[in-house]
Amino acid sequence: MRTQDTDIRKSFQNLLFSKVMQTQTFQEAAKGLINETRWFSASDVASEMGGSSSRRQILRSMAKLHGPLVSDMAQVTDGQGRGLNPLTRTHMKDWLASKRVKARVLQFTSDRSLLALTDFSGHVQIRSISGLTAEEVSRALTEISEPLMLIPHGAVRELLQDVSKVGHHEILDATHPPTEFSPKKQAPQSVVSEKHIIELERESIYIIREAVAAAEKPAMLFSMGKDSMAMLRLAEKAFAPEPIPFPLVVIDTRWKFQEMYAFRRWMESREDLNLIIHINPDAIAADVNPFDSGSAVHTDITKTQALKQVLDEHGFDFVFGGARRDEEKSRAKERVFSVRDSNHGWDPKNQRPELWDFYNTTLTNGQTMRVFPLSNWTEIDIWKYLENEAVPLVPLYFSRRRPYVVRNGSLIMVNDERFRLEPGEKVRFDPIRFRTLGCYPLTGGVLSSAQNLPEILEELSSTRVSERSSRVIDSDRGASMEQKKREGYF
Repeated sequence: MRTQDTDIRKSFQNLLFSKVMQTQTFQEAAKGLINETRWFSASDVASEMGGSSSRRQILRSMAKLHGPLVSDMAQVTDGQGRGLNPLTRTHMKDWLASKRVKARVLQFTSDRSLLALTDFSGHVQIRSISGLTAEEVSRALTEISEPLMLIPHGAVRELLQDVSKVGHHEILDATHPPTEFSPKKQAPQSVVSEKHIIELERESIYIIREAVAAAEKPAMLFSMGKDSMAMLRLAEKAFAPEPIPFPLVVIDTRWKFQEMYAFRRWMESREDLNLIIHINPDAIAADVNPFDSGSAVHTDITKTQALKQVLDEHGFDFVFGGARRDEEKSRAKERVFSVRDSNHGWDPKNQRPELWDFYNTTLTNGQTMRVFPLSNWTEIDIWKYLENEAVPLVPLYFSRRRPYVVRNGSLIMVNDERFRLEPGEKVRFDPIRFRTLGCYPLTGGVLSSAQNLPEILEELSSTRVSERSSRVIDSDRGASMEQKKREGYF
């Protein structure tokens, strides 16, 4: 028995010594490759070790030294630990397979010492980088000649949140939750605006000042869209250097794009603005939503009735809106100063004449006034003004590969887990953007490659389709935009 125990002890010591030597050899081999500052794989480490270890053993040793790596899409997260949208995650993997595109998860090792690429079979490529910056990551990726779809994981997602391409590699973050909005640092354009844009700005500022002078309690309806941001900039100029003398009223339907909510959080953090956010409590109690309730009922309860509630609650008499006459037929009927009755209804046949810049601002019998400073602007005018003023915008206006379905001719983005796919419905992934923003199940996007303001302007110069043609609520049968406005919709 003693001889047997001695043999077992010696075998264990030999095995332990072998493991120690193997670990030391692995560390030396890996360290040598890291110091070369190039991409290397587990096979390269095995070769440096003289073929004494398998790829699986190498990966296990690597995990012990630098932490485990993610090679499953279900484990991919953003920098805050939030996972991918499970509704689109499987569809994206199928889409990648159908396109025969090579996809890799791009990540740092747990100790943040290395940059790694993993495929869904567990194959790994690793490279050391001199700093955890977007520039260093981009520099490392340009060394890889084969085009890849890169799915960012963890801290890499935060670094590359504003990057769609690195060389010939595409950053595929279509199913990630949106990051918190942070405006890009950019100065206003130094070029002089076109003459008619300058005149439009002067007219709008005059309208805003006239309304505030006549109002007892003014407010601005704020949707976070491009027109709202243009109107906000005009209001800032109208009263500078003083702050805007009225609140921004936000009607929350609970079904806006997640990117809009991120943008709103940034707006709320601004000390120069006062936001009033209102949700119709009846909509919460009845769980009104676009899928079960339908677009017409959803719009009436979450928008029209909610707007009436907040106006009555605060007693606002003059309310600014960002509607333009070129958007839609009923909006073309509006006056700049549009009177509403005591129930907030609009009568297109009972409009006051507006001669030149003379406006009748008198209110009687519980009337309120809706004021539209952008009435004479066009979509292209708005974009030119936003470009010249370097105004921050919700990123959805710019093209990015996004998940969507084609439903009744509209490209509807699958924005969060609440979206309901119809039987057999296929999620697609293409570069799309939005010309107008609203509740995401009711707002269609457009196929587009426009990723900045000049490209948007170039794209719009050749289109003959209204921006609101993709809004489902504008085409509801028996619930036209004009009817909605008669009932109190803005």
